[in-house]
Amino acid sequence: MTLDNRRNLYQQVILEHSKKPRHRGKTKPVHGYHRGHNPLCGDTIELTVQLNEKGDKISDVKFEGQGCAIAIASADLMADAVRGKSIEEALSIVQRFRGMVMGQEQFPDDLRKLNVLQGISQFPIRIKCATLSWHTLKAALEAPQVTAPTGERE
Repeated sequence: MTLDNRRNLYQQVILEHSKKPRHRGKTKPVHGYHRGHNPLCGDTIELTVQLNEKGDKISDVKFEGQGCAIAIASADLMADAVRGKSIEEALSIVQRFRGMVMGQEQFPDDLRKLNVLQGISQFPIRIKCATLSWHTLKAALEAPQVTAPTGERE
């Protein structure tokens, strides 16, 4: 595949996930919540997490908010990638994603769809857009007590 074809494919995937995100909304119930904001560009993500009965695996991740195409696509791709994963696995994927957008690595076949954002490393100003939802997920998973967006404890 030529470089131009690869760029076109990556742009198509990013546009598809930003225009029609599959994971918009709030999980029910909410076991994890965090609001992320990028003051440089105004992107804002409110992320909710639903865990399995044992509380050790992610059953669902949803997000609401506003942002550029990269921020929204990244949030949607992230939700796809971490569903069904243990909290430890998800946090490891967060670390790996941060390395990928810095141009240091890429994902193996089982998570290769995330590699569409690898080109962000060429645009340092856009790295914060791509990583916003990932930092937000990390904060939601590491929060000692969770406050749901309604203000009620879950």
